[in-house]
Amino acid sequence: MKFNRSAGVLLHPTSLPGDYGIGDLGPAAYAWLDWLAGCGCKLWQVLPLGPTGFGDSPYQCFSAFAGNPYLVSPQVLLEQGLLSNEDLADMPTWDEQRVDFGRLYLWKPALLEKAFRRFSEEPGAVQAEFTAFCAENASWLEDYALFTAIKETHGGGSWDGWPKNLRLRERSALQEARASLASAIIRFSFYQFLFFRQWKALHAYANKKGLQIIGDIPIFVAYDSSDVWAHPNLFHLDDDGKPTVVAGVPPDYFSPTGQLWGNPLYKWEVHRASGYAWWLERMHATLKLVDILRIDHFRGFAGYWEIPAGNATAEIGRWVKGPGEDFFKAVKANLGSLPILAEDLGVITPDVVRLRDRFDLPGMKILQFAFSGPDNPFLPHSYQQNCVVYTGTHDNDTTRGWYESAPEAEKDFARRYLQTDGNRFAWELIRAAWSSVAVFALAPLQELLELGNSARMNYPSHLGGNWEWRMDKQALSAELQSRIKELNWLYRR
Repeated sequence: MKFNRSAGVLLHPTSLPGDYGIGDLGPAAYAWLDWLAGCGCKLWQVLPLGPTGFGDSPYQCFSAFAGNPYLVSPQVLLEQGLLSNEDLADMPTWDEQRVDFGRLYLWKPALLEKAFRRFSEEPGAVQAEFTAFCAENASWLEDYALFTAIKETHGGGSWDGWPKNLRLRERSALQEARASLASAIIRFSFYQFLFFRQWKALHAYANKKGLQIIGDIPIFVAYDSSDVWAHPNLFHLDDDGKPTVVAGVPPDYFSPTGQLWGNPLYKWEVHRASGYAWWLERMHATLKLVDILRIDHFRGFAGYWEIPAGNATAEIGRWVKGPGEDFFKAVKANLGSLPILAEDLGVITPDVVRLRDRFDLPGMKILQFAFSGPDNPFLPHSYQQNCVVYTGTHDNDTTRGWYESAPEAEKDFARRYLQTDGNRFAWELIRAAWSSVAVFALAPLQELLELGNSARMNYPSHLGGNWEWRMDKQALSAELQSRIKELNWLYRR
């Protein structure tokens, strides 16, 4: 797909300011879009929007299709009459700089349940809209709502701890669960209705302001998800529903034992036999939410690291060939075009490059990785136009944090390359990205605000303290907007 030269900002909705403990799809999101469009930017990039589980990672969701109900805006529900001010009387006092997921998980579901009770008592015109939503999304929503209802009755535990008849989806057990949990199933379906209703309105507003949203599709799904539970035939599982092999990456310079992600791996031969039906449905569903897809761990379509289940590290495993060209031919034939960015970081072999270039997919360049020397492929002088340059991503330190902790040799080369004294290094990196030939240039909002390590979003393979950062309510100044607008004008973005 042909992309136009543009620039934008990476900011997950959870990081927006607001009064309800977590960034959401309410007034602050609309104010953000107004401000971003006023910068002359054309792109807003978000992380996966699914319902998060243990660890709060948007890359380990309970569904590849569902939305995160914690993003539902209480303010919008108040305006629509689905909540009253009395419903908010027990709201905790929140830390405005961080998301307190522990407290949020205790409070927000109870608040959403109040909205559901209000809807149940007075469905009104919303009933027809809700019914239509359920019918339109039945292919994934019915399994997800049942999965979530059963999970609730088992204290939120993973589905591999459920009774065997539910774990293995015996027909009589599922029929009994649908009957006994009918109210909970409708409730969880309603939460999805609220999310999609609010996101659809926000997405339409973004497009009206001339903004496209870049969304994220992780190649793998979480084991504890409705996807794996409802479609065990699509994954390498044993007769008891346990993974036989799992995903990760082998040892490298950064990780001597590799990274053990633990996601179940696909039975690609089964996907191929169906014409990749589940994947095509997933892509269509995501493209209802966003305009451009960023495929996380793109190299897994060429080849992936297969680790025997039960291993403590990723050291022992083997490379297995992925679906490759056959998959993307099917996607292109179905979608008509490929609005896809390829996250091609890590150990990139010639087959990954061939696959990416065969379908003209822009790969990624990360400037924080660039300063080992003049031959580094992440330096702007080595770019081709068909790529996306980032100062850093959600998995990196902020640029200011990187500069404050990087080896002196790298900092010295960076100062010489950028012809700067390093005093405002984050902005020098932003300028380098914007001035490059890359078709898209993006930076996390933390870079524009010149924030340090405390504003980092995620530490890969580090449990706890991730995904919590929130922006200050006063961060989006007119002065900052003018500065970004100038860069967009100067570099024709």
